[in-house]
Amino acid sequence: MLRISQELVDAIVRHARQDHPDEACGVIAGPSGSDSPQRFIPMLNAARSPNFYEFDSMDLLKLYRDMDDRDEEPVVIYHSHTHTEAYPSRTDIAYASEPNAHYVLVSTRETGAEDGPFEFRSFTIVDGVVTEEDVEILA
Repeated sequence: MLRISQELVDAIVRHARQDHPDEACGVIAGPSGSDSPQRFIPMLNAARSPNFYEFDSMDLLKLYRDMDDRDEEPVVIYHSHTHTEAYPSRTDIAYASEPNAHYVLVSTRETGAEDGPFEFRSFTIVDGVVTEEDVEILA
């Protein structure tokens, strides 16, 4: 189960709406071994695409060095889908490389950059196996 603050959910959704019609992506880091998402880190979608996201390799290297210096790990890896449901695509599954992370997807297909309904779902992806998990939003 993913336990995440309302503040972090709002930040992810805000980022997804800001980057629409392109997919947004980022990480929420937390203390190593804690499974506690704490530090919101929006990233640039280097692909700048409405149906694919890619972290810039240099940005990703800097991020992992920074997390290592802070004794953190990626607790949540998130991105948005702009035209489809919030479910991992074959590409998302193929690129999932953090077996302990929660993969959060937000779909902005209904309202785009505007306020309104959105889908917010979380998954574990281990060795190509996708498992949806419950999300508990904390005050």
